[in-house]
Amino acid sequence: MKVTVDQDACTGSGQCVLIAPGVFDQRDTDGIVLLLHDHPEPGLQDDVREAARICPALAIRLTTP
Repeated sequence: MKVTVDQDACTGSGQCVLIAPGVFDQRDTDGIVLLLHDHPEPGLQDDVREAARICPALAIRLTTP
């Protein structure tokens, strides 16, 4: 799984950070998503899928190599 984020689309809701804190973080200045790992380990992938599913801005994209 490869994860990309669209920081321009992000609204800073922080749901991704709550669900998958090992993969996502937020900028201190404005809350915009920061991607910590673009290839999460298998044990985190279900959480990453859930984060992408509930993102209100659809700012998280998942692809398979």
